[in-house]
Amino acid sequence: MSQILQVGLIGFGMAGQMFHAPFITNVPGFNLKTIRATNAGNIALARERYPQAEIVPDVQAIFNDPEIDLVVVASPNTSHYQLSREALLAGKHVLVDKPFTPTSAEADELIQLAKTQNKLITVYHNRRWDGDALTVKKIIQSKMLGNLVEYEVHFDRFRNFIKPGTWKEEDTEASGILYDLGAHLIDGAQVLFGLPEEITADLRTQRTGGKIIDNFEVILHYPGLKVTLKSGMLVKEPTPHYLLLGDHGSFIKYGLDVQEEALKAGLHPGNTPNWGVEPEANWGRINTEYNGLHIMGKVASQVGDYRGLYQNVYGAILGQEELDVTPEQARNTIRIIELAMQSHTEKRTVPYMDR
Repeated sequence: MSQILQVGLIGFGMAGQMFHAPFITNVPGFNLKTIRATNAGNIALARERYPQAEIVPDVQAIFNDPEIDLVVVASPNTSHYQLSREALLAGKHVLVDKPFTPTSAEADELIQLAKTQNKLITVYHNRRWDGDALTVKKIIQSKMLGNLVEYEVHFDRFRNFIKPGTWKEEDTEASGILYDLGAHLIDGAQVLFGLPEEITADLRTQRTGGKIIDNFEVILHYPGLKVTLKSGMLVKEPTPHYLLLGDHGSFIKYGLDVQEEALKAGLHPGNTPNWGVEPEANWGRINTEYNGLHIMGKVASQVGDYRGLYQNVYGAILGQEELDVTPEQARNTIRIIELAMQSHTEKRTVPYMDR
């Protein structure tokens, strides 16, 4: 019989509702024991969806519970460091939503503390389990495009107003889409190509009355490869999600992974057949010369499934497998964000370096 790990979930806003609770409860080996929520609407929804879970108003109820093995931090970005630190000091394993921490120095502290406590800490970089990310990884690894010279990925939204009543629109530490969506794009590039040699960034606030960065272009420089990461809040007509250029061919894909929209609709892997299967209309197109053949056409997207992250965390806690999203990788993502801000401020390309 599999060992059951008891989970305490801190936060039941969008992250807790959409990206954590549905996967905690659909991965064998986890039990969602406790949810910390303070908003009346969120409390009611948590009770409706997860009647077996205890709803508590105070994080200490989770930290002080000796039965809880894993604490999932799905709170606002500014609290990630402090709550993760308290959870580690309480002897819990920790999965913190991205971005890891506001600063790389704070990430370093948590990594060292986890080692001291002999506990696991990892970050919810779930986009590694997007179907199109898995597809792009296979295309690059197979050398289907020959020598890759450009990799461009967009993660765009359209919201031409300032959404009221949310911390995400406030000019606070770790706010703005560079930390929000940019963390995903930087993590994806790091998985594929490692750390860049240099970084060039342009960061903007484009919406009237905006207080946060709501548009960015970050270029990561690698030997012989240009990686461009872009995101904006004023993109009404979809741009390509992925654009890959090699000396033998190209790959282009529109449309985002289908899991987020399904989660917004209240669906989850347990009640949805063919979870993560992308419609053919969203498949990418390839035009390349490969092993003497000219190949043109659609590439069926791999099946995406965010359960893969939680399955890996379960195996890593039990010592059965290596952790996929290492805290060092997540820390390096924050360091690249810091250097992107430095590049923008100084209006120059900066080398990748630790502090």
